[in-house]
Amino acid sequence: MTDVSTHAAPAIQDYPMWINGSQTVSAGSQWRDVFNPARRETVIGRVPAGTVEDVDRAVEAARAAFPAWRGQHFTGRAKALLAIADELEARIEEFARLTALDTGNALRTQARPEATTMVSLFRYFAGIAGEVKGTTLPAGENQLQYTRLEPLGVVACILPWNSPLMIAAFKIPAALAAGNTVIMKAADDAPLTILLLAEVCNKHLPAGVVNALTGRGSVIGDALANHPGVDKVSFTGSTEVGRQVAAQAGARLAHMSLELGGKNPSIVFPDAVDDQLIDGLLMASRFTRQGQSCTAGSRLFLHEDIYDDVLARLTAKLGALKVGDPLDEATDMGAVINLKQHSSITDYLNEGRATPGMTAVLGGNAPSEGALTEGYYHLPTVFSGAHNEFRLAQEEIFGPVLVAIPWRETADVIRMANDTNYGLAAYVWSHNLDNALNTAHRIDAGWVQVNQGGGQVVGQSYGGYKQSGLGREVSLEGMLAGFTQTKQINVALRGVSNG
Repeated sequence: MTDVSTHAAPAIQDYPMWINGSQTVSAGSQWRDVFNPARRETVIGRVPAGTVEDVDRAVEAARAAFPAWRGQHFTGRAKALLAIADELEARIEEFARLTALDTGNALRTQARPEATTMVSLFRYFAGIAGEVKGTTLPAGENQLQYTRLEPLGVVACILPWNSPLMIAAFKIPAALAAGNTVIMKAADDAPLTILLLAEVCNKHLPAGVVNALTGRGSVIGDALANHPGVDKVSFTGSTEVGRQVAAQAGARLAHMSLELGGKNPSIVFPDAVDDQLIDGLLMASRFTRQGQSCTAGSRLFLHEDIYDDVLARLTAKLGALKVGDPLDEATDMGAVINLKQHSSITDYLNEGRATPGMTAVLGGNAPSEGALTEGYYHLPTVFSGAHNEFRLAQEEIFGPVLVAIPWRETADVIRMANDTNYGLAAYVWSHNLDNALNTAHRIDAGWVQVNQGGGQVVGQSYGGYKQSGLGREVSLEGMLAGFTQTKQINVALRGVSNG
């Protein structure tokens, strides 16, 4: 089930930032190494250590580019987005391989699909650029009353490390289609693909429309959230950091959207047991992304009548996953992003094994010898005998760890599913339509899937309830609500003459 082969990494190179249409180093002239999570000591590139001065330069460039970009006919913006999509599609394999190196995500199961989704999102938002339009009110012969949907201005997009390209594509083409200019802040631990995306965008856009910065979140992220020249902050990341961003941007009443953490329930009814269920639960677990997904169905609620059967079948399926080199086509599951995250997952595993009543029916320990110790690898872990109040069932582990919880009454499982601070995603498994939909409707989550573990499509609304965030992305509705503002215009007209 494990393998680390010797696929060659590209030669180390420098990846500059992008400000005002040009590649640039930081004002401080400092660089930071970027490491491959699959081989923890291997440097795969260098990026600038950005400064507050760099933020000022990027904001100035984005503000200067805004009037002309917003003033374009929507077909001009759509044409540019389609040209970007065409080049991204032609370079999918380049983006996929760099993603695997940069994030540790496996090429076949995650990195390549992510690059493909990025292309689809650019095309989708190009196609709906003309939907940024207002309404006319029936105010009588002597009044013309109408609304305009206008762009916000400069949008700062603070991006995560787990799926940087896909999350960037949730935000960037939507903001651009609506007429905004953009500053991307790449994640500290996975910046390379974002800088490559900025390179492609700047081939097809006027200078300053898309800028990209690298550097510590405590420097670049804070400066963007606090900058008076940034009209909106769009953040994806942990709930803890999201609160800080919200406090900073909110203090100056800036627009913001936050896509944060999740501790998502997966509820299985007795009638749902078939081969499709096991495959769906595997997908919902996000183990092929090392569990590093805010939509991971990491709380598995199994009805008592089928608890042992489903747990055994799912454990066998998860145990057969091949963990190893992200660049190997045979790999199902790659490496965790960094030492901090690897250690955090290990701490949860230690606590799970020490918790009375809980048993690791699969995994439960970090690799301690062999090739997998050369990188930040974890193996799939499933704990049985959990209770919903246990810490492993309440906190977002962001690793390949699943806790199985038995239930008997539907009202009880819905109560447990909703007994969390989060509300991003949920999964319901039943072939009984009443059970499936009644449960889905009572779950406090922004995205509920029935009888499937994937299913996210371009154009659907995406966002969370409770501490899983504010605002929506991916959809037309999300673009209009998140990247435009409404202006009401009332015009007094002269009366119609009969002569």
